[in-house]
Amino acid sequence: MVKQEQEIASRPDNTAFTQQRLPAWQPMLSAGIVIPGFVLIGLAFIGIGVALFVTSQSITVMELDYTGVERTSPCFRCSDPNVKNCVCQLDFSIASLFKGPVFFYYGLTNYFQNYRRYGVSKDDDQLSGDLDSFTSPSDTCSPYEYDSNNKPIVPCGSVANSMFNDTFKLYQIVNGTKKQVPFDGKGIAWWTDYNVKYRNPSVTPLRDAFNGTVKPLFWPRPAYELDPSDPANNGFINQDFLVWMRRAALPDFRKLYRRITEGDYAQGLPAGNYSLEIAYNYPVLSFDGRKKVVLSNVSWMGGKNEFLGIAYLVIGSLCIVMSIIMLIVYAKFKFPEEE
Repeated sequence: MVKQEQEIASRPDNTAFTQQRLPAWQPMLSAGIVIPGFVLIGLAFIGIGVALFVTSQSITVMELDYTGVERTSPCFRCSDPNVKNCVCQLDFSIASLFKGPVFFYYGLTNYFQNYRRYGVSKDDDQLSGDLDSFTSPSDTCSPYEYDSNNKPIVPCGSVANSMFNDTFKLYQIVNGTKKQVPFDGKGIAWWTDYNVKYRNPSVTPLRDAFNGTVKPLFWPRPAYELDPSDPANNGFINQDFLVWMRRAALPDFRKLYRRITEGDYAQGLPAGNYSLEIAYNYPVLSFDGRKKVVLSNVSWMGGKNEFLGIAYLVIGSLCIVMSIIMLIVYAKFKFPEEE
């Protein structure tokens, strides 16, 4: 009797949900539904693919390699690691208006920022402004925790230590004279990086927070002096630093350096001759890498990306082909009762 009462008490409630009596609908897939469905999906994908591909083709991209491997390259002398503070110049021309806004990128090849040990070599507490981590960096930063004098490195780690430090100035040649093209470096980093992930210590002046520490080994100046022209663009919220710290997924990548959106160049770069002045500092030949600058504009879909449009076209075409194959198979092997 007791056992029977326990069984009754353990049963689910007698409701439609617990007893699985809810109404249900199961589609009956037939040739009359599947074949037209594949056709409609294929046509939709092809339409989207054509729009993406045509839009991508309208985006202008200009790449200039300045690694300096070739003896004829203007930057050949600067590629010698023994030459310090070297400046080289690339001259190029634009045949027609390079429509704006123009985005100026630097690119690196054969550079594996997605390598796990490289990616974890940083101190997140330090980069969020924790002063205790300034004097005692995390051991994840090894071997860039301390310098040879056992002073803590801020910011520590391989990612920060390897920050890209080539600088660029672009000039338009007008009647034989150089007219500098203004660069806009504000807002080039992710909003979440600037406002959430990375923070400076609450110390004024910022220089005092770095007392007793040293800059990364390969940096020309400490973090609090990354941008001498703008005090608000220093420390761990420096835009160039934030762009570099967001690691690339592939070994060949480009990162945003500046935008060209101001003055006489708000509508883009006019046709004419230009000169790019490069302060060549970043070594890449030791790992068989290459360096380049990229000028590009964008559209509603972002930057130039032919793969996305081609992928939609291929999938859409496959859907159409499959619908034709299914129609032929159905017409030849359909069951007698469906005649």
